[in-house]
Amino acid sequence: MNNTSPTSPVDGLHHVTAIASDAADNFRFWTHVLGQRFVKKTVNFDDPGTYHLYYGTRLGAPGTAMTFFPFPGVPRGRRGIGETAATRFSVPTSSLAFWAGWLEKNGAPVREGENRFGDKSLITADPDGTVIALIERDGDTREPWATDAIHADHAIRGFEGVTLRLHDGARTRDVLTQALGYREAGSEGQAIRYISTGGSHAGTVDLIMSPGAPPAGGGAGSVHHVAFAVPDDEAHVLAREIIKGMGIPVTPFIDRNYFHSIYFREPGGVLFEIATNNPGFTMDEPEETLGQGLKLPPQHEHLRAHLEATLKPLPQQGSDS
Repeated sequence: MNNTSPTSPVDGLHHVTAIASDAADNFRFWTHVLGQRFVKKTVNFDDPGTYHLYYGTRLGAPGTAMTFFPFPGVPRGRRGIGETAATRFSVPTSSLAFWAGWLEKNGAPVREGENRFGDKSLITADPDGTVIALIERDGDTREPWATDAIHADHAIRGFEGVTLRLHDGARTRDVLTQALGYREAGSEGQAIRYISTGGSHAGTVDLIMSPGAPPAGGGAGSVHHVAFAVPDDEAHVLAREIIKGMGIPVTPFIDRNYFHSIYFREPGGVLFEIATNNPGFTMDEPEETLGQGLKLPPQHEHLRAHLEATLKPLPQQGSDS
């Protein structure tokens, strides 16, 4: 089999979506502690009684958007195989000392990362236990979203990648290299690193082999799915053809308003999405006021009064209350 797919239109990560148990706690951590911009307040299109919250840099550009489904009171997920074990964010060189002090000041857990493949990293977690790795990266020129507390010299640039924990990564490797255009970049212990050939700063996928470990169980703190980016609908069609050609069941195209999506479960058990870069989050509100209003897709607009009355209000961005 070929180790790369030269025809793949995929270029690194688009977004990562996880599960939370409390919308307000989630909002405070991701905006105040991690300093991300709140770029979209909408609902889970498949379950409109639940928020879908988006955080990122200035526009929540592909490769920067971390998103959450907050299900009030949902139990914690169970760690194991078949899951995204960590979501990795790029931060500037020499910024980890700042992050260690800032995270500790805000009561977030902090430990040194495994530092595989020469990475220098810190590991932390949000209030639900979503595992977050901050990775120092030279040359990441993406514009950060800075806050009064987190200067641009330290601020998150966007995703660096994800770490998947699997029983056996052989078939996942085939999906990465043949369908998604990744190449193997090295191995260390039980870890194998794959890099997007598209050149994305959000282009790293590490596979950690844990044969014999119990299966993961979804819940608060678990990643629901990992989305990869394609530039447009034409590339989306090509990506779907490649996946179908590998014999992997894949959904029809789904309109998510801010991007178009297809979903499939890769052989290791992780739910993958492929999402278009367009039309983006400014399609229904201007850049200046991103995240301020509840935005609903046309099919759920008739529910607005009910949702505004029943969804738990969020704090104001920049507020610690």
